[in-house]
Amino acid sequence: MNMKLALAAVMTAAALLTATGCAVSRGQETTGAYVDDAGITTLVKSRMLESKLVSGTSISVETLNGVVMLSGFAKSMTEKTEAGRIASGVNNVKSVRNEIAVRP
Repeated sequence: MNMKLALAAVMTAAALLTATGCAVSRGQETTGAYVDDAGITTLVKSRMLESKLVSGTSISVETLNGVVMLSGFAKSMTEKTEAGRIASGVNNVKSVRNEIAVRP
């Protein structure tokens, strides 16, 4: 992983954790679950940015209780499928809802 990408991942993680503090969102049982979800989101997003097959800037990632929701736009079905595969490959992901729209 190059230095620019690593820095972007660290900054994203810091922004996620500081912007929301330690508040527990509705549907989450503990602060630990919230932190785990933020870590999953950050890791999925950074892996998408590393991928040559996925435009990580066009896809949104949200995680709630280990369930990852992907939304946004892909240029092909291959890109949509790869984004789902990347999300599924992250530790502690229970399932992936791939709601990415394919728009060439």
